[in-house]
Amino acid sequence: MGKVASSEKLVYDRYMSDIKSNTRSNNRSNNTSNIRIVLVETAGARNLGSVARVMKNFGLTELWLVNPKCDRLGDEALQMAVHAPEILENAKVVDSLPAALVDCYRAIATAGRIDKGEMPLTNPSRGLSWLMQAETSAIVFGAEDRGLSNSELQHCQQVIRIPVNPDYPSLNLAQSVGICCYQLQLLRDDLREKGENSPCQENLTSQIAQDLIKSAPIDLATRADLEACYQQLEAVLLKIGYVYPHTAVHRLRKFRHIFDRANLSPSEVAMLRGILRQFNWATAHLD
Repeated sequence: MGKVASSEKLVYDRYMSDIKSNTRSNNRSNNTSNIRIVLVETAGARNLGSVARVMKNFGLTELWLVNPKCDRLGDEALQMAVHAPEILENAKVVDSLPAALVDCYRAIATAGRIDKGEMPLTNPSRGLSWLMQAETSAIVFGAEDRGLSNSELQHCQQVIRIPVNPDYPSLNLAQSVGICCYQLQLLRDDLREKGENSPCQENLTSQIAQDLIKSAPIDLATRADLEACYQQLEAVLLKIGYVYPHTAVHRLRKFRHIFDRANLSPSEVAMLRGILRQFNWATAHLD
């Protein structure tokens, strides 16, 4: 394989420098310390404990629970967590998915089915590689009995689906979390190995380099900033009659996809919101 183009190599070198810096100053697992696991309305305490255990297995420590339906500190959860009770004890409990993603720059949802309409599906390797580049990011898992609703999915930029046997595609919650954690470990180790064993990065695939260029390092707007912009956009589109109350959710989903793909910065979101405010002012002062 030929050498990676110079622009790709610069991006890769910069990213590997960050990884090596983390490795020297922290333990081996801290390269994914920017990633949180978010569980929505988890019902089973044993599932919750198993998730905590597998998170510790792979060095993840941040667990966020959205409106949990079980006791995270009950006997069943702690029994299944084994040597990871601190994951449950330190878990943050919130009442909505936006609250769990408020300071995240990127969020990926998991889906067990492919009947998710217009939500773009990607494989775990590509999706999680993209997720790792953000300063703070999240992997979102739905309730055991229903997964994630379309309204919950819209708070995430991408959706990943773990490839399984189509004759029996249902995975246990802790299994899904474990597979994603393992994939993160593989991606992290692969990047480190390439950086340590290939000084010129001649073995770096063009696709990985392109993925790094697309996502690194960008001053990304948080999900909270984007959600505020989307709400403002919806209000304007309703005002001018571009969408109607019964079509707003469907039409706004397309706008979300457009803006999420753009990796907007805080200043770009501020500019868009300024345009929307000015539009509101102008329409209010029309004769």
